[in-house]
Amino acid sequence: MCEVLKLSRSLANHKVWVVFVFTCKFVSIAIFFYWRITQDAKDKTRLYGLPEEFQCPLFVPSPSSSGRPSQSAKNVYLVETSEQMKPNFLFMCSVESAARVHPETRIIVLMNGFAKHNFTLRFYSLLRCFTNIEFKPLDMKDLLVDTPLADWYAVAQHRWEPYFVHILSDACRLAIMWKFGGIYLDTDFIVLKSLMNLTNVLGTQSKYTLNGAFLSFESRHRFIEHCMQDFVANYNRWIWGHQGPQLFTRVFKKWCSIRSLRSSKGCRGITVLPQEAFYPIRWQDWRKYFEVIKPSERSKLFKNTYAVHVWNKKSQGTRIEMTSKALLAQLQFYYCPSTYELMKNSQ
Repeated sequence: MCEVLKLSRSLANHKVWVVFVFTCKFVSIAIFFYWRITQDAKDKTRLYGLPEEFQCPLFVPSPSSSGRPSQSAKNVYLVETSEQMKPNFLFMCSVESAARVHPETRIIVLMNGFAKHNFTLRFYSLLRCFTNIEFKPLDMKDLLVDTPLADWYAVAQHRWEPYFVHILSDACRLAIMWKFGGIYLDTDFIVLKSLMNLTNVLGTQSKYTLNGAFLSFESRHRFIEHCMQDFVANYNRWIWGHQGPQLFTRVFKKWCSIRSLRSSKGCRGITVLPQEAFYPIRWQDWRKYFEVIKPSERSKLFKNTYAVHVWNKKSQGTRIEMTSKALLAQLQFYYCPSTYELMKNSQ
């Protein structure tokens, strides 16, 4: 009996020790990952963050007549759905390139952080130099009201979702196109040429998939209404891109009654542009933006390209020397020169 009692006490002490060791290891691992995440964020801020003050460059294009962009032309919208308030250089380049190519057009930047924080525009000194750029708060509830997305948002904002910030962006672009029309761009585009001649257009990402990183639509277009309805009816928060590229692909196939994208370049008033228009470099090949390329090769590669998608989800944090001849550095030099100078001086 005594032996059994001793054995049971020994096992109990052993269990306590195992639990203690396991807890210590778990806490250590959690602390390690927390440190890595916060350290990475700090590193990216140091590498890509902007100074608080910046002198306006000597040459900034402005509208030719009244000095203000036209109120009648279609607007260009860019959206930041996270609460990030200090932009990185790619964000800056996207906005600057859009503003330079479209001096007569309002470039409206909607930022979620403006609606939640008492914040001044001191970090946006460079972009304030452009008279056609406007920063506005992103009020999700107000934007989605009177759309099929409103009820979805009322529920989704109170639960955990792995890709919620990205899905918010998917919802925003649909609501913007539906309510206001115009042009939507992701903040990892570099605009090369005017987008004003494109209406009711989206781009092909691959031979199997469309992408909504660029959209140009009239307001209240039925195709966008179908997209919002599909967003809610087939919602899946666990699959990356289900409310993004996959949604546009699903809806377009139904819209045109086709099984394969190869069989149609558009139908019923919707035009689908080929991959070279917006996604000349596949997301799988994103490292090509950081490789050296001859200017002649660059011109040939983007001969039929309106805007270049840099795939920030893959490329973020990748270092680049601004004095290099890497493809991305060349694009920044030519299409967002003010941001380029700022980047060069910060290295």
